[in-house]
Amino acid sequence: GNQRELARQKNAKKQNEQSRGKRNEDGLSAAARKQRDAEIMQQKQKKANEKPKEQSK
Repeated sequence: GNQRELARQKNAKKQNEQSRGKRNEDGLSAAARKQRDAEIMQQKQKKANEKPKEQSK
């Protein structure tokens, strides 16, 4: 009966490690990732704002 419980614990630990690895593949903390994403979005917005000016000339 105890064997099933041990297998369940082992599998739960394995699943937890896999999901954690997928979410944090770049090695950044949540705050650092949020900061980087914010910078990327600002750059995209800047490019999007520049395009209409060039077309209107």
